[in-house]
Amino acid sequence: MDYFVGLDVSLRSCALCIVDTKGNVLLERELACEVDDIAECLSEFEFPIECVGLEAGTMSQHLYFGLQAAGFDVVCMESRQVNAALSAMRNKTDKNDAKGIAHVLRTGWFSPVHMKSREAHGLRALLSTRKALLKKTMDLANETRGLLKIFGIRLPKTVSHGSFDGIVRPIIEMDDVLAHALVPLLDARVALYQQYLELDRRVKQAASQDEVCLRLMTVPGVGPITALTFKAAVDDPTRFKRSRTVGAHFGLTPRRYQSGEHDNPGRISKAGDSDVRAALYAAGNALLMRSMAQSQIKSWGMRLMRTKGRRRAVVAVARKLAVLLHRMWVDGAEFRQEQLGSTA
Repeated sequence: MDYFVGLDVSLRSCALCIVDTKGNVLLERELACEVDDIAECLSEFEFPIECVGLEAGTMSQHLYFGLQAAGFDVVCMESRQVNAALSAMRNKTDKNDAKGIAHVLRTGWFSPVHMKSREAHGLRALLSTRKALLKKTMDLANETRGLLKIFGIRLPKTVSHGSFDGIVRPIIEMDDVLAHALVPLLDARVALYQQYLELDRRVKQAASQDEVCLRLMTVPGVGPITALTFKAAVDDPTRFKRSRTVGAHFGLTPRRYQSGEHDNPGRISKAGDSDVRAALYAAGNALLMRSMAQSQIKSWGMRLMRTKGRRRAVVAVARKLAVLLHRMWVDGAEFRQEQLGSTA
């Protein structure tokens, strides 16, 4: 008889439940969310463990590789499917959730989640911190704009991040009241912007030193941010059996609801990593609106733009770019414009 373990993980604690093939509960316990404590509890169980299942989350990466190193077969399950299964339970508790996860693992009604490597998470952390600093810099600039409007000072509509301090600081220093209140805000913005420039340099350096990113950046519209974001999100290109599924994985294909006589295809599903989807959308927009290089995918996108509109055309081009980038990565092939349409 096989025995399955369900883990309901929170930040500091973890609920554990062990069931057999027939669904009988053999052990329920509350543990600290530490690899050593969980591995010790499973090792003390009198029967060999077939598989350990946990829901995808912020702590799943640490527990997955930790328990795997301890000699257990670990499966990380997709959150939406686990949530749909657990929603049928009358009372939601950590104990019941662990039991439900164990039953989902026992029945096999789940989709395993690919656990990214430490390198991929390092790239994602670099991209996330760069994005966070840029957002905070923009927030402080907008706060400064709003405060200056109260005193009748209206800044130009478009001011670049680099020249913002040089334009605003002389205006503020002319008024003692404004200088007393807003100079610290400007100083904080300058410090954040300098750190953003350093992270932006590191991102571009990482892309320029990576063989895969250099190959992906030969595609028109694809820059270092898009290439590095795509590489970090995919991590292992062999986990996709077909390149066509990459666009659906990142939510760039229409969702569909079909039941009986109803068949309603909707807008794109927006599933998966939103940062990758945004990067591919920006790359598609750059290919159609900014790139001067002529290619079959650009000609196809321009024809689609005249019939379906710009936004739909950009989404369609972004989906084709996802397929193309994955195919180039798998084959190790260089970008060739004459084969672009057939490849995508």
